[in-house]
Amino acid sequence: MEPTSTSRTDSLTVVVMAYNEAATLESVVKEIDQEAHKSVDEYEIIIVDDGSTDGTEKIADRLAAEMPFVRVLHHEKNRGIGGVLRTGYYGARKDLIAIFPADGQCPAANIGEFVANMKGRDIVLAYIPKRNNPLAAILLSKMERMLFNILFGPMPRFQGIYMFRRSLLERLPLTSRGRGWIIQMELIVRAQKAGCQIASIPVENRDRTSGKSKVTNLRSVLANIRQVIALFIDLQLERFRLRRKEH
Repeated sequence: MEPTSTSRTDSLTVVVMAYNEAATLESVVKEIDQEAHKSVDEYEIIIVDDGSTDGTEKIADRLAAEMPFVRVLHHEKNRGIGGVLRTGYYGARKDLIAIFPADGQCPAANIGEFVANMKGRDIVLAYIPKRNNPLAAILLSKMERMLFNILFGPMPRFQGIYMFRRSLLERLPLTSRGRGWIIQMELIVRAQKAGCQIASIPVENRDRTSGKSKVTNLRSVLANIRQVIALFIDLQLERFRLRRKEH
C-alpha cells in the first residue's frame, strides 16, 4: 500500500473519551481546541460521553453549545472504551482521527506532533518514555504486550493516544465488539498486515489531577486478553476462508 501524504489542508477529528470526567473535561476540550486550530485548517472535536453520571454529560452539552467545532455523542449506558472508540471512529467526519482521553493526562500539544508525523504515514502511535505507573500496572502492560507479540508478531511501540487516517476504516474491516480497547489493537494489527505506514513517537504525559484510571485494573486486563485471543481466532479463520476461496 502506498503511503499517503499530510499537508496543512488536512482536516482533523479529535475524539475525546469521557466517562465521569467532570473535573477535567472542559479544560481538556479547550486545550485541544487551541492546539487543533494551530495544527490544521479544519477540525472538529467529538466528545463521546460514555453514560456519565457525575455531570460530565451536562458539561459536554454546554461546551457543544458554546464552541462551534464541538459535537457530543452520548451513550445512554456505559459501553466501555471499546464502545467509545467505535462511536468515535464511525462518528468522525474529517480526514484524520486522533484519540484523546478527557482526564487531562495527555497534553494537547501532542496534536501538532502527530500531524507533523502523519506525512507519508497512515497511523502514528504514541508511547511514553517515562511513566510513573504502579508496579502491578507495569507488569500487566508487559503481559499484554508479550501476548500480542506472540500471537501477531512484533508490534509497534504504543501507549494510549494515536492518530490515523479515516480512510483506513473503509479499507480494513474491524470486527471487535467487546468493551475493552481491542478494537484499536485490531486496527493496528490489520493495518500492519496490509502494509500501511505506521510510526511510533514519544509524547509527554501528565499526572492525573482527579479521578482514577478506568482501564488498568485486573478485571479490564483479563477482559482484554480474552478479546485478544478472540481476535487471533477470527484472523486465523479469515485466512483459512481466503485460502479455500483461492483454491
